[in-house]
Amino acid sequence: MTSPANRGNGADGPRAGPGRLTPAERAQLRRMLAAFALSGQPRRTPRLRPARRGDVDPRRTVRELLRHGGEPARLRHRTPTTRPRRVVLLDVGGSMDPYADALLCFAHAAVHGVAARTPTEVFTIGTRLTRVTREMAHRDPDAALAAFADAVPDRSGGTRLGEMLRSFLDRWGQRSCARGAVVVVLSDGRERGDPALLAARMRRLHRPAHRVVWANPRKARPGYAPLAAGMAALPHSDASVEGHSLAALERLAAVVRGAAADA
Repeated sequence: MTSPANRGNGADGPRAGPGRLTPAERAQLRRMLAAFALSGQPRRTPRLRPARRGDVDPRRTVRELLRHGGEPARLRHRTPTTRPRRVVLLDVGGSMDPYADALLCFAHAAVHGVAARTPTEVFTIGTRLTRVTREMAHRDPDAALAAFADAVPDRSGGTRLGEMLRSFLDRWGQRSCARGAVVVVLSDGRERGDPALLAARMRRLHRPAHRVVWANPRKARPGYAPLAAGMAALPHSDASVEGHSLAALERLAAVVRGAAADA
């Protein structure tokens, strides 16, 4: 697939401009939205809820005793509640253009799919860092991709992932966005900057995050070997998966949920 901003006329008919989907792409996205669930790995929260088993709930047990005039009553129990962890998607531009549509559909489905209660943030990294969560909030995929194209005119520019990760960490990562989150880096690892700087930034990202998952669409190519400069970041990732197809993206979602073994 090509970038929304660089499409021409194709076999499915004329394109309507930047960010427009063909009928086939729209059908694919609808199927994805119908079956897709991107939910962060569950985490325990300080909140407690009534339960049939678990720790004894002293307050509810005492109230039950008082209700029965001090006579022995059934013990009441409580258990911690769980919530899905925040998911942060870092979409890296430049050489990722052939996979742009699939990854943007993935981001849109993550925000609007059946697990939309999971807090999800989306950033794109080109010559600068851009938060596009608001653009992905459009429920109509055409509107979302058009808004994305307007907000990220530099998507096809060169990528200095190490420098942009520093911007992300300085502004978002050390506060609430990445802390305790599952961070997904969608990148083929082609880095124009210093690989050592990228490795240092990935190490810094790994500290506040719960997990860091690297999704590389080129990993599925025959004879692939992690030789790109950006692959210096792999030692600081908890999982490395493919991202070239709908099936691969569904596996990525399973890894984010913690339901699949690391690749």
